[in-house]
Amino acid sequence: MPTYQYICPYCNHKFEVFQSIVEEPVSECPRCGRKPHRIITGGVGFLLKGSGFYATDHRSESYKQAARKESEVSGGSSDTKKGPKSTADSTAGKPAKTESINH
Repeated sequence: MPTYQYICPYCNHKFEVFQSIVEEPVSECPRCGRKPHRIITGGVGFLLKGSGFYATDHRSESYKQAARKESEVSGGSSDTKKGPKSTADSTAGKPAKTESINH
């Protein structure tokens, strides 16, 4: 639900109201009781952190530690375990080098 801002033209009281989009605008200033005007605002900014849009981007440290322990207990996936790569892994999918012999 959005937060709407109002200003009373009679007493200059500014206030915010958290209400549904389908609700009628506020009809009474909480300070003087007269009809306020709803202020048109730019709204609230939308902030994305990190390099992607994933729910796991900003997990707490306690969550990450629990996930690591669970991964270790269940055997984990090969993606999470870092180790030396074999030469077969590093050359997979690459064309073999050929030497040209000039006569």
